[in-house]
Amino acid sequence: MSITSLPVTAIRALIRSGEMTGQTAGLANGYLQANLVILPEQYALDFARYCQRNPKPCPLVGISNSGNPKFQSLGSDLDLTTDVPSYNIYEYGKLIRSPHQITDLWQEDFVGFALGCSHTFEEALVKRDFDIWHLLHNQTVPMFKTSIQTVPSQIFSGEMVVTMRAIPRDRLHEAVEISKQFPLAHGAPVHVGNPAEIGIKDLSQPDWGDAAPVPEDSTPVFWACGVTPQIAITNAELPIAITHKPGSMLITDIHDRAEIPVLDQEFTLSIT
Repeated sequence: MSITSLPVTAIRALIRSGEMTGQTAGLANGYLQANLVILPEQYALDFARYCQRNPKPCPLVGISNSGNPKFQSLGSDLDLTTDVPSYNIYEYGKLIRSPHQITDLWQEDFVGFALGCSHTFEEALVKRDFDIWHLLHNQTVPMFKTSIQTVPSQIFSGEMVVTMRAIPRDRLHEAVEISKQFPLAHGAPVHVGNPAEIGIKDLSQPDWGDAAPVPEDSTPVFWACGVTPQIAITNAELPIAITHKPGSMLITDIHDRAEIPVLDQEFTLSIT
């Protein structure tokens, strides 16, 4: 059986065992995939504010309890230390390594944040017969750092990251209307057309992921991306921070159109 047809529990078992360590696009159709950020609790409130002020790139769908790696609001057995195919470890703003588990790094003051992912609305595009190049070729969606500035929150600030998909010109409106139905998966695009207008110099050189062609009858369309917090984390220079590796997402048990129980967190969030 193809991994794309496996149920969520089976895919998560492959990830947890280390048998599946790559990108997760096209997997667990119908279920919410999420970007992951793990921080010490002392920075959690400011990061929550950062997400609240930047809902397009950082649509917050869950916050774990302090020190508890079990993310029970998003999955009955979901474990933040084992259930992402690959993690990025940052120390003082520097990416130091990308392991497949972080059990040995977990701290009692860690708080996990789950942010919606564009993999979720891609399924809806595919169902409407859009050809999504990176899915067809088992690649990772191209991601670019832009010149669009996010709204800062204390130490968290930086440029927005976007994903790019080539959309036929005669179907642009349709793609926008489909994606806007998923506000917790970045919603409608942030830019359509000339990449230079948002500071992207070369579509063949993504900052993360794999380059994708733009056919002559198509237009590059850019959606906000949950890798944006990794820019903010780099700028904040925290002693330690952990994220997913771009393209390797946290797959939840939540249906992609369900109402999300956003907060698990014990501390009170005042994010105005």
